[in-house]
Amino acid sequence: MGRAMGPTLEGMTVTVNLPDDAARRLSAEAARRGITVDEVIAELAATLPTGAPGAPERSEKRRLEFVGMGASTSGRRAADADEMLAEGFGRD
Repeated sequence: MGRAMGPTLEGMTVTVNLPDDAARRLSAEAARRGITVDEVIAELAATLPTGAPGAPERSEKRRLEFVGMGASTSGRRAADADEMLAEGFGRD
């Protein structure tokens, strides 16, 4: 029985020009693991986020990136943060 494979290599063919150092590191990693450079690259690509560029992963929760103090007249509380983020608060 063959060994279990990671991501499949079915799909598009891509030509990439890499700096010599990066190409050597890829080759060394493939040799260390006994797989092809294509398989190493496919595994690395599988770890990249999906969706629109800059969009948070669906499993990620957006967080408020600041802390503020003071009187608010909006009537909103910290408990409303998820709702505010869903409405687009903090997006540029």
